[in-house]
Amino acid sequence: MATLRALPSVHQVLEHKDVQGLVAVHGRALVLFAVQRALDEERTNGAIADPAARVARVETIVRELRAPRLRPVINATGVVLHTNLGRAPLAAAAAEAAAAIAGRYSTLEFDPRIGRRGRRHDLVADSLRHLTGAEAAAVVNNCAAAVLLMLTALAKGKEVIVGRGELVEIGGGFRMPDVMRLSGARLVEVGTTNRTRPEDYAAAITPKTVAILKVHASNFQVVGFTESVELEALARVARQHSVLLLHDLGSGSLLDSAAYGLAAEPRIQDSLRAGTDLLACSADKLLGGPQAGLLLGRTELVDKVMKHPLARAVRIDKLTLAALSATLDLYLTQSVAELPIWNMLGASADAIAARARTWQRRLVERGIEVEVVPAESTVGGGSLPGERLPTSAVAITPRSGHAADLLRRLREHEPPVIGRIERERVLLDPRTVLPDEDDALLDAVAAAHA
Repeated sequence: MATLRALPSVHQVLEHKDVQGLVAVHGRALVLFAVQRALDEERTNGAIADPAARVARVETIVRELRAPRLRPVINATGVVLHTNLGRAPLAAAAAEAAAAIAGRYSTLEFDPRIGRRGRRHDLVADSLRHLTGAEAAAVVNNCAAAVLLMLTALAKGKEVIVGRGELVEIGGGFRMPDVMRLSGARLVEVGTTNRTRPEDYAAAITPKTVAILKVHASNFQVVGFTESVELEALARVARQHSVLLLHDLGSGSLLDSAAYGLAAEPRIQDSLRAGTDLLACSADKLLGGPQAGLLLGRTELVDKVMKHPLARAVRIDKLTLAALSATLDLYLTQSVAELPIWNMLGASADAIAARARTWQRRLVERGIEVEVVPAESTVGGGSLPGERLPTSAVAITPRSGHAADLLRRLREHEPPVIGRIERERVLLDPRTVLPDEDDALLDAVAAAHA
């Protein structure tokens, strides 16, 4: 206790010349908080720090509070649509569009042509209709919200039929039965986990049925003795019984993935042509845009959904709209080469191998021995499950310690480099590293390997 009596007051610490320097940079209120916390720590520990150590601790507290938690990383995992790392990196045009709108007033809900209030989702509706063939289009803040809104507005208190093999759970514990329950719709399961036929849906329709819901199995595969119902067949069943056909499409591609050497992923326009009345999909997966949920289909259904009170709770913001509009413009002008994810997915094995060898040569010049090894990239993000893309990765064996220690040091670098471990080696996949990130990645490897 006698020792603690020597603890300086908050005022005394604030008057220290180095602490005053912190106040000049960070403001008095924040430094005051840091001083109080530092003194509380000394009091709790029962030991008084020397003045230099105390000032250092105050500065650390301030910098930890001010350090942005959301910051850029270098994705060297080989997972193109890495959900934990923000899924699709935006095209430069999309990022610039969002930045241009961020610090200004905008036409978010104002139509200057008529001088009256407009609807924010109309800002991208024309582009979406042109690209997909939909009668009408709207946008909300993500695909899960689009599905919830669609079911709440169209099916509350009524029956919706879903194939048992499509009762999916995606990342974050998002389960289709839970969403159905939250919307107020009554789930009717048909078929079995691995086999469902058109007659299963037809037999389940009652006077209380309002819709059939098709859910794309975006993050898993069922293989072997399987059978599912294609959209065209479901559309026929829906028309025969005067119920709606709704589609949770998931990743929402506009391009033919097969043209990139990938498995076929259902496209938005294909779903609508097959007879879907209303579909929901993501904008930040294979579309390559910002996080958003698209709703596309018949005009009366889109209008009904967007007039529901829940629509306001899940509405899209101006920055996302700006980025989405610019992304769609790249499709309108057939400039998809500017979309980073499609460049990554379409990169040739030879080009990736050449880049990996360049990394290897530059690291060897710094005295760091690494190997170039064959590996596999994945699409990720609940898109094209099971798809593997041949790649070449730089494999780093730690000089000492374990691969997990090296991977941690890479994560702690600024910017953090995120890789993966295979066979006690850290693998860095060039496929998902953006073109202007090579120098930063190699600097991180050198620092982590030192």
